[in-house]
Amino acid sequence: MKKINYTLSACLFVVLLFSNCGSSQSSAQKEAKAQEIQQKMDDFRFTFNATYASPTGFRPIYLSPFYDLKVSKDSVQAYLPYYGRTYVAPMNPSEGGYKFTSTDFEYKVSEGKKKGNWRIEINPKDVNVPSQRDVSLLLDVWENGNARLDVISTDRQPISFQGEVE
Repeated sequence: MKKINYTLSACLFVVLLFSNCGSSQSSAQKEAKAQEIQQKMDDFRFTFNATYASPTGFRPIYLSPFYDLKVSKDSVQAYLPYYGRTYVAPMNPSEGGYKFTSTDFEYKVSEGKKKGNWRIEINPKDVNVPSQRDVSLLLDVWENGNARLDVISTDRQPISFQGEVE
């Protein structure tokens, strides 16, 4: 019995030792990533890749790697799915989701609630798809590159996406 307890204790120690060794980043790597994200926020040039959708009132869904939001100084391109309740259905089934390109938009960056967090508000003004008018995009970005996008529309229930900024 002592031999089994000794073996289990040794195995547990080895597992804990190796699980902590490879997963941590150095402070220099974290600082470099934070500066890279800060530069992207200042330049208004980044891509949010959505990996997870949380519709209001429905269960969360993992997404394929093809959904994104591209932001630059002169345009905002959204290619995001929609899951949830709509109040105005599109006439064309290919107009489902949030798929638009806007060149006339308001863009506001502010500090988040905590240090190393940015809050970005994007309000497109020239979206011509009837079921996607009056869309607001609220993006929370953390210094490690993780982000959360809240999409609010007058014609649909809100939906949130989680992913990374690159």
